[in-house]
Amino acid sequence: MRYSARRSILMVENVATLHLLVGKICAGKSTLAVALANAPGVVVISEDVWLSALYGAEMRSVADYVRVSARLRDAMTPHVIALLQSGLSIVLDFPANTPELRAWMRALFEAARCKHTLHVLDVSDDICRARLRRRNAGGEHPFTVTDAQFDQISQYFVAPTEAEGFDVIRHGSDAA
Repeated sequence: MRYSARRSILMVENVATLHLLVGKICAGKSTLAVALANAPGVVVISEDVWLSALYGAEMRSVADYVRVSARLRDAMTPHVIALLQSGLSIVLDFPANTPELRAWMRALFEAARCKHTLHVLDVSDDICRARLRRRNAGGEHPFTVTDAQFDQISQYFVAPTEAEGFDVIRHGSDAA
């Protein structure tokens, strides 16, 4: 937080930033999240980590993911706002891949009255698929995603537009 005195009243300006990530599965969102969190005062909140811990056994389909991710967003909303209001910057490692999800994220930084950055990872489907196969083979990620599930989930991907009014940084395929 930055402090300034005006007419002997202490004014507090929240300089926390909410970092948001747009990109298909295996575009490098989590890798970028870790890199962004190397700065002091920045914490990652990872959807995959929370979903795996809370709902791992319940997630057998894309429909299950949609259901439990909505529950997680509802639970996380006041927590994320409180952390941002305290001056902590957050990398929200949740996919900001639809206008509806980005509207939820906008509500977070607007409620916290803090800055935001929308990081858009522009990575081809071929690169994402190759990374996905390596990730699945490595067995270290909590979720295995098939090519069919990649296609099913990717059909809902909607790139952000200028009209949405986000502060955007674009990252190419070499970003992660």
